[in-house]
Amino acid sequence: MAKDSEVVHGYPHLDTVRAAITALYKRISPDGVHSYAPSVLPADVAFADQDDLHLGAQRVAHALVQHLRLPDARMVVSFREMHHAASVELVGGPEYFIELNDRFRTHRRDIGAALAHEIMHVLLHRLDLAFPGTRDNEILTDTATTYLGAGWLLLDAFREDGVSSQKLGYLTPEEFGYVLAKRAIAFGEDPSPWFTSPQGYTAYTKGRAMALRDAQQPPLTTAGWTGRHRYAKERRLAREHPEPAAAHSPEAESSAYAFEQGPDGLRVSFPCPTCHQRIRVPVRGRVRARCGLCRTILECDT
Repeated sequence: MAKDSEVVHGYPHLDTVRAAITALYKRISPDGVHSYAPSVLPADVAFADQDDLHLGAQRVAHALVQHLRLPDARMVVSFREMHHAASVELVGGPEYFIELNDRFRTHRRDIGAALAHEIMHVLLHRLDLAFPGTRDNEILTDTATTYLGAGWLLLDAFREDGVSSQKLGYLTPEEFGYVLAKRAIAFGEDPSPWFTSPQGYTAYTKGRAMALRDAQQPPLTTAGWTGRHRYAKERRLAREHPEPAAAHSPEAESSAYAFEQGPDGLRVSFPCPTCHQRIRVPVRGRVRARCGLCRTILECDT
């Protein structure tokens, strides 16, 4: 796990984050994803200054192992001087060895965040789920940790003021907030009372605004007037000038809809606002679509 000295903000990894959410639904199934409700609770991972360092770390690790449904995995936690915040040795089990940076000896409130990321590496290893390349695989790990109910700890570990900053993980604070909000919407959960970091909460509210926009894009009936007007213009162009789908994509990003000619006429494809799997429906007015991956029912005006 990385520890950043200069905090990057915004959404530079958003496409990879969305791909990671899709990969979770594909690998675990919708029922499997929802088996991780509710999130791990603050009381289960609380770490007081007076707690024994090693016993406390083992207790928090055990709580996270239980939450992430790794009943056969025993985590052995140690501390040493190292460049990164933490690391895990991925072997066949039944024991996994996690090393935490020595600084966590005196920053115990963030031990749960560091452990959550490393234990997620264990879960993804067991699921045989990985992205190519270290950067994308770490983004997958952060996204999975958050979407499966333990990553709010990573966002709560973000703190920033005029003289110093701290952030754990590879996602930006706003990206952590985005994934956390996607989970909150899908699971009917409100994580806002859990934050002890004002900066973490602010990042969550920004990420939530971005997540809500996913569900307000054409051809969904929840789209706003501007989006609907743009969609009608693009639809007219697609009918008048049939071309490959990409030619009518209004935005160069994975969240864009696209028109294409199908055997039965014009169709529109768009990402599911829950899992980001692309959905294709005929262009024929009001239709109800069901995502074949996450099973979300979507009201569309095509």
